[in-house]
Amino acid sequence: MPDQPVLVAIDIGTTKVCVLIGELTARGGVDVIGIGQAPSDGLRKGVVIDIDRTVQSVANAVEAAERLSGLKVRSAFVGISGSHIGSQNSRGMIAVSGHRHDVSRDDTLRAIEAARAVTIPNTREILHVIPRGYVVDGQEGVRDPIGMSAVRLEVETHIVTASSTSVQNLSKCVQRAGVEIDELVLAPLATAESVLTEEDRELGVVLADIGGDTTDVAIFQDGSISHCATIPMGGRSVTADLGIVLRVTPDVAESVKFKYGSAVPLEVDPDEVLQVTSIGEDTAHGVTRRHIAEIVESRANEIFGFVAKEIEAAGATNRLQAGLVLTGGGSGLTGATRAARDQLGMSARVVAPTGLGGLVDRVSTPPYAAASGLLLWGARNWPTEDERAGGRALEGVGDRLGKIFKRAPGPVHGPPARPAKVVDGQGARRERPREPGQDPRTPAPVPARRGTAARSACAITAWHRQPLKLRSIVPATN
Repeated sequence: MPDQPVLVAIDIGTTKVCVLIGELTARGGVDVIGIGQAPSDGLRKGVVIDIDRTVQSVANAVEAAERLSGLKVRSAFVGISGSHIGSQNSRGMIAVSGHRHDVSRDDTLRAIEAARAVTIPNTREILHVIPRGYVVDGQEGVRDPIGMSAVRLEVETHIVTASSTSVQNLSKCVQRAGVEIDELVLAPLATAESVLTEEDRELGVVLADIGGDTTDVAIFQDGSISHCATIPMGGRSVTADLGIVLRVTPDVAESVKFKYGSAVPLEVDPDEVLQVTSIGEDTAHGVTRRHIAEIVESRANEIFGFVAKEIEAAGATNRLQAGLVLTGGGSGLTGATRAARDQLGMSARVVAPTGLGGLVDRVSTPPYAAASGLLLWGARNWPTEDERAGGRALEGVGDRLGKIFKRAPGPVHGPPARPAKVVDGQGARRERPREPGQDPRTPAPVPARRGTAARSACAITAWHRQPLKLRSIVPATN
């Protein structure tokens, strides 16, 4: 049995499902002890289109991580993205209560709740409510108003919404794979945890996670997120273009893309010729590498053009001093940073995830940025042993979530207390990992939960929908 709590991250992409199991260290870090990956067959542009295939993909990735770690996955932090994601900024205002007019934690909660009272269609739901800054009696830029004298308190927030059916279908797939959900986390928010620095967020930065079918975009200004969106194009869009023009299979097109493709045709030898056999033909024909690069460049420019539109929509043009950070599997395309610089007129760099220990040699590449970020998100949100033992789960989890958004002006505070259970993440039952061939939709028995009954305060991002269930794994028997 591990000495420290263990948590699990599941990143469900359009090309692969990645599962990471991490053990919290005594110093507050996370050591990766389990890694699982499986092809993703049931998603398109971040949305579930085949539940059974998605369930099987999740189950296969979970099984691989269980075998490596020797632990049984019980629940996980799950990333969510897709073109159905939307966001908006909102402001809430309240009169400060109390005879001394000192701002209290309850006042900040009421202000956040007022900001959350936005009108959205009944087909959508709120994923996250992220405080960006406070205004105290007209004084803007206040990071933490608690204890300040005031008559009126305002809060600026960023609200992330999602399609209710997309949320339900993704949740259903994870649960049918035998895993309960600790929290659904917007994927680019999680990715930012592993690839962005404090300085990036303060100076202003745009993050672009290029996946298979989509590119997740998140813009940070003044230390906090100000805009997020999903572009319905990614690495497979480039592959599809090559397949159509060259008339080759997707596998051949993918190989050509990474071996010979470039987003900057001028950097490619115009005289280099490749021999390609098209579908339905017996003999190969010559294609210049420059022509391949021109095909790649066209789609890359289109993707970065959409990124530019998101920057403009956020009102961040010429305000992002830290430039563009590229990550995700599609960021490995040759010439991607040069193409981005030319399109956006700003610096661009590819960044791999950092901040984890353990099996880092296997996860310190851009394709693992979202999964790594989910582990870091969960770790910063995890109550300490003292907080659990002292029955301070509500306060403790809220404080730890505040660290997640410590770039934001002021801490993130949770909602009023509601019944829930918080446990130490080690479960209470020994079980073997799922056997090969076992129906992944058969839910595993839920271990008994220990700890104080208190509503998780991490949940200014998810409290309205479901409590956070901190019970990621139970040890497996030999």
